[in-house]
Amino acid sequence: MPADPVETAAAEAAARSAEGDHLTALLHDADEAVIRAAIENPHLHESHVCLVLERLDLPVPLLEAIGSNPQWLGSESIRLRLARHPYTPRRIAVPLVRQLFLFDLVTLSMLPSAPADIRRLAQEAILTKIPQLPLGQKLTLARRGPARVAAALLLEGHPRASAHALQNPYLTESQILRVLASPGVPERVAGAIAQDPKWSAQKNIRFALVRVASKLSPQIEDFLGSFSLSELADLVSLDQLASAIRSAIRREIAERAVSPGE
Repeated sequence: MPADPVETAAAEAAARSAEGDHLTALLHDADEAVIRAAIENPHLHESHVCLVLERLDLPVPLLEAIGSNPQWLGSESIRLRLARHPYTPRRIAVPLVRQLFLFDLVTLSMLPSAPADIRRLAQEAILTKIPQLPLGQKLTLARRGPARVAAALLLEGHPRASAHALQNPYLTESQILRVLASPGVPERVAGAIAQDPKWSAQKNIRFALVRVASKLSPQIEDFLGSFSLSELADLVSLDQLASAIRSAIRREIAERAVSPGE
């Protein structure tokens, strides 16, 4: 049934002048015209705008109206909610992402309801900040940041940050493989991965660790024993393999040829 024009006009008028709980209640109205009237209300506070932006059904014109108000854009809470809203136009959201504080970027980068490209942009913004961050913030990011950020902190090689990153619940095998494939990956980083019971149990990561190792360590020797003959043959043919590791692989292959155990 169509809305009564008189009732709609009355609701809009109330939304433009209401205060307190009455104004808060009107912000939940289903009628876009009432919400638009409410955001013109001089009694509207930052908390009211944040409440409006929690609604995932907001149409683009309302988001544009909020995003064009300089007073509201001075609020970090409003900037974050606008940037993460699934319907905020990209021309508004992108500049807002670049203005967010570090841990709001973390929140945004991991929010499933935020557009994928905005989440990626937030991650990239975090990555650009990493070199200048104090150690305490790096440790926090290593523990609970998104996978790409944890991997970047792992690659930096600070022992405490690397240890936290390896325990990060969002870190993935593919990110660790990217770390190990990075040019000049620090030996201490590869060593930390090799000693981690979770990640060193993964066959692909073991292969990568053998490829990048500069010397034959007890961990690398253990890994060689877990590979099949065909896998060892693939490894020994790699050009960039350290000579000590190549020799160890050849010994492993020769020993199995004498005493087949596969």
